[in-house]
Amino acid sequence: MSHAPPPLRAFTPVQIGPLRLRNRFIKSATNEGMAKTGKPSRLLIEHHRAIAAGGAAMTTVAYCAISADGRTFEEQVTLDDASIPHLRALTDAVHVEGAAACAQITHGGAFTFVPELTTKYPLSASGGFNAAGVISGRLFKTAMTRADMLRIADEFVAAARRAQQAGFDAVEIHMGHGYLLSQFISPKYNRRRDEWGGAAAQRARFPAEVLRRVLDAVGDRLAVTCKICVTEGFKGGATADDAVEVARMLEREGAHLLVLSGGMNVEAPWAIFGSNMPAAAVETIQNPVVKLATRMMRIWEPKVAFRELYFLEHSRRVRAAVTLPLAYLGGAKSLAGIESVLAEGFDCAVMGRALIHDPELVNKFRDGRATVSGCTACNECVAMMYTEAGTHCVLRPPPDVALNREPAVP
Repeated sequence: MSHAPPPLRAFTPVQIGPLRLRNRFIKSATNEGMAKTGKPSRLLIEHHRAIAAGGAAMTTVAYCAISADGRTFEEQVTLDDASIPHLRALTDAVHVEGAAACAQITHGGAFTFVPELTTKYPLSASGGFNAAGVISGRLFKTAMTRADMLRIADEFVAAARRAQQAGFDAVEIHMGHGYLLSQFISPKYNRRRDEWGGAAAQRARFPAEVLRRVLDAVGDRLAVTCKICVTEGFKGGATADDAVEVARMLEREGAHLLVLSGGMNVEAPWAIFGSNMPAAAVETIQNPVVKLATRMMRIWEPKVAFRELYFLEHSRRVRAAVTLPLAYLGGAKSLAGIESVLAEGFDCAVMGRALIHDPELVNKFRDGRATVSGCTACNECVAMMYTEAGTHCVLRPPPDVALNREPAVP
């Protein structure tokens, strides 16, 4: 008598806090460039609907700013009351396809190119020279006071509540890549000498407080996840040792899942992607400020060749240190590679470029139509964020630009 082989672990359900996912595949938050009017566009809906229809268990809407000051660019989703109907249309479309929707909630801190702020200088963990502001003209940043921290924490809570109103099943608190909360975690940015600075656990106190507040507000109804860096990827930045301490602290606060990423937007963007941005792609960037900044970064960036699972060594350190669910991110592009990280004890696999290249990849893995993504890790999709069509794979036909000019709800 023959027996069917057991299902691959990647296609088994998983529980994340109050949320049950149909499988272990999560679409990572990758800035879409699909809020050109400042509101979610029809193209943003289609982008995430296609990923849900393609089999992913959850798709993450990137960079939902918790306030106007929290944006990095003007044309970016802000999780305010006006955005709720547009985001509700998106979550409804994702739910029709049987998937869950996650809102990445964040604040840019000193990493902002928004022309007007309510403060003279952008807020950060520490004050002084602002490396991220060299191009934008904001050469200085302001150290947050305790009152600032309490206000920003309130804004994270309000954003999480609005995400729930908009129909999201989860929120991802962004604590990586050089945005505000990672500016507290990073020894490069956090030079404080009070209780919010010093050792890694001290630097993580404010991000952990934000997590606790969000969990208290919505944690019984939404999965509350955090994205952290397992390495910042440059000399003087946070390391895997720091990531272990941060993960332990977030586990104690009750995080439902940690998404393990790496790299920093200013100091080591190549570390985020595990490979360099091609020179030709830089020239397609239409935003002159971003184009100049990217050109400058290319002067000193090391040459990095893509390899699958490029954050695995660092992520293993975190997996060995905590017991809460962890999602592996970083160069996952083959079913064999994904099964290998799940076999090592990671609970989910998070994919970005592979699902931008082919939103139906998860179904193809499940049905045996594919075992490896056709994504070449060329990173040209990253530069497409700044074009009229938004983020898309250059190896595929471009999306309908007209949809990116229309708000999700007329």
